[in-house]
Amino acid sequence: MLFLIVFFPFAAAFAVWLTGRKHEAARDNLAIAVSAAELLLVLCLFAGDFHGDIPVVLFSGLHFVTDGFRKIYALITAIMWAGTSVFSKEYFEEEREGLNRYWFFVLVTLGATEGVMLSADLMTAFVFFELLSFTSFTWVIHEETAPAIRAGYTYLFVAVIGGLILFMGLILILHSCGTLVFAELGEAARETSARGELFAGGLCVLLGFGAKAGMFPLHIWLPKAHPIAPSPASALLSGILTKVGIYGILMISLNAFLTDAVFGVIVLCAGLITMVLGAVLALFSVNLKRTLACSSMSQIGFILTGLGMTLLLQAAGSEEAAGEALCGVVLHMVNHSLIKLVLFMCAGVVIMKLHTLTLDDIRGFGRRKPLFMASFALGAAGISGIPMFNGYISKTLLHESIVAGAEAWTAWHGLLSAAEWVFLISGGCTFAYMLKLFICIFIEKHPTRQAEFDADTRGMNPLSTAVIFGSSLLMVILGQPGVSRPLAAYMTGTHDILHFAAFSPVNLKGGLISLGIGALLYLVLVRRVLMRNGSYINLWPENLDLEDLVYRPVLTKLLPGIFGPAAAIFGENRVLGRILPAAFQGLLDIMGSNDILMDNTGFSSSTTRPSGLMLALSVFAKLLLGTLDETVFALRHSVMREKKAAALPEHGSTRRIRLRQAIYAGSQLYGNFSYALIMTCVGILLILTVILISANLI
Repeated sequence: MLFLIVFFPFAAAFAVWLTGRKHEAARDNLAIAVSAAELLLVLCLFAGDFHGDIPVVLFSGLHFVTDGFRKIYALITAIMWAGTSVFSKEYFEEEREGLNRYWFFVLVTLGATEGVMLSADLMTAFVFFELLSFTSFTWVIHEETAPAIRAGYTYLFVAVIGGLILFMGLILILHSCGTLVFAELGEAARETSARGELFAGGLCVLLGFGAKAGMFPLHIWLPKAHPIAPSPASALLSGILTKVGIYGILMISLNAFLTDAVFGVIVLCAGLITMVLGAVLALFSVNLKRTLACSSMSQIGFILTGLGMTLLLQAAGSEEAAGEALCGVVLHMVNHSLIKLVLFMCAGVVIMKLHTLTLDDIRGFGRRKPLFMASFALGAAGISGIPMFNGYISKTLLHESIVAGAEAWTAWHGLLSAAEWVFLISGGCTFAYMLKLFICIFIEKHPTRQAEFDADTRGMNPLSTAVIFGSSLLMVILGQPGVSRPLAAYMTGTHDILHFAAFSPVNLKGGLISLGIGALLYLVLVRRVLMRNGSYINLWPENLDLEDLVYRPVLTKLLPGIFGPAAAIFGENRVLGRILPAAFQGLLDIMGSNDILMDNTGFSSSTTRPSGLMLALSVFAKLLLGTLDETVFALRHSVMREKKAAALPEHGSTRRIRLRQAIYAGSQLYGNFSYALIMTCVGILLILTVILISANLI
């Protein structure tokens, strides 16, 4: 069963791609049918007496297992894929270019995501995690416009760097504990004498998975990739792929660092910064999808904050409070996934009809569309934490965990008291920016196009309406304690949560304080500061961007100094003189630098005779380049074939010349894909070399 759930979408992706070469409509319907079949397969996990607590081993290296948490998130994943697949049929009704590629990678990413969610060890999670990083990259760059290319650059850079950091963390944990199996990590972590090595590995895993989750400071891809990707893909990026990162952090934290207060403080601080920064960015945004993307970053911060409190409370011996905090974490994961499914599909309706997302251009669009308005309102109420909607219970549990932590840890009382106010203010920002969006789209009137907007009373076809409005009803269903508490108990095994009084006066007080802060922010900040002459304005400084302010300048200035001396070493070596300069120049191109120009022979000339080691590396590099060349060539002329090659150069084999054109002179999509493969292989080789040297094996 687990084999089918993980690998069925991989096989189906090829069938969908082959079908799409001749019949586009049949391909779309087949893709929807595959998503529906995957949902049925996952539902079978809940039927009868299926037991998945014993790991299922595939291919002598991939280990899968199920429990309450994994079953629920496998189900959430399948639900979101089925919903977005149905909605995609209308969304892509007019824009048909690149859909064969899109559907292929959507289904491959589905299988990879299920592989992560059902993984029984860190290595299995890593394999599928890296796979979905590359397949989901094609969503970001789908339109192949200049902003999409730039966002794709950023996404790939973070994915590659995060993956390499994660891989290093796995090696350190394996060396210190002797295992990567989640069920064995707890005991191994307690018994190991290499605590420093384990802690360093845990930090690497936190950063590696945090890069995908959108955690500060590796969040830079999220506010840029989500608005650029098609709305169905944005819903998956925000609702599920960020949770893949959270899944990894959750597994390593609960199994290896459950009673480590220092690790808990690190996770807590990362969560607080991510939470408040995302909320502020969303509040200042004047673009619908960017607001929702920054909101996703903020909600990831809420989840990480709850996870940090879980570790702190467990370290303090407050197991009951730690259990409630963990319930808040998993519930908010589920809630945020479903909320963003609704909100991003609503954003898709707007962009389908208006082809713009700027608030001034879309104001008044939803005034005469009752089901569309209700769907958005339910999603907004859920994410704002309004009582009787799903986000309220999960946020209340998270808030109570901070209060309990302040009582348990008197040494850190000041930090946790400040954390409580950061939590409440961030929740207030959430209500403020969702109120801003709702009033703009459904209450205000467009100065010139209101009559045109009002003429369309539906905004979407009946099938899309059923998917979006039906999904929005989950905000109400999961907002009832009789549903959310058993769900949390099933996912965590914490049955004390069944007695949690969500609507007690003290719990309602925290929620109402946050909503009051949000209303005040809207009335004072949004209406009086962030609006001018009736128009929404973005006062966030354009140059206040971590990527442009720090990452790009540092890398583009440091790399030339670091790799420049390599000229004397690599010389005119035929293979290394081409691969390595091209790889480093590719990184500089990604970071936006044109300061260093290289010719076709590499860095600079040298007559130094290569050593035996260099000759061996040359042979290996040639094999690596050839393999990657052929892989990218095959992908370009099959799955990703969208454009014809330019005129051929005069020299070289036809296949290699066409490949070079695709990578360096043609569509940048193929160049990015090839670059990512090369940099990943080179990075892994460097890491393995360092490990072998440190172990005195070479």
